[in-house]
Amino acid sequence: MVEIPDRLACLYTGSVTEAGDSYTVEVPEDELDVGAITAGETYRVVILENAAPAGSDDQQDPSTNSAVSATSKPPVSEGAIREVTIESLGDQGDGIAKTDRGYVLIVPEARPGDEVTVEITNVRENVAFAEVRSGRDQDEISES
Repeated sequence: MVEIPDRLACLYTGSVTEAGDSYTVEVPEDELDVGAITAGETYRVVILENAAPAGSDDQQDPSTNSAVSATSKPPVSEGAIREVTIESLGDQGDGIAKTDRGYVLIVPEARPGDEVTVEITNVRENVAFAEVRSGRDQDEISES
């Protein structure tokens, strides 16, 4: 499984175009928060090979510039209930948990080590927000 850092700003599926001796990857504007990137700055980019077999529904048509493929649909839906362990804290102090395929859940008022049941409240292509419904925090677990 690929480890996804807490600093992940964008995760999407796109195509690469060749222009002479270089390649270009376009990042759709709706994938980035306004002000999150600055022209001229250097950013880390990860390219994962397309593991879908030729001709499968998961393979992207290179003639299109679609940022969405069948494999990039979120693995959660609004209203879904999940049991998760908070792995870390985000930049805003919210708990961060990961689900299927490393999909990120942001859980306010949770902290690392909390084992909680959450309800998914808002789903985006690369991240979802959830509210704690019940659970035990790390202090309660160590006292048991």
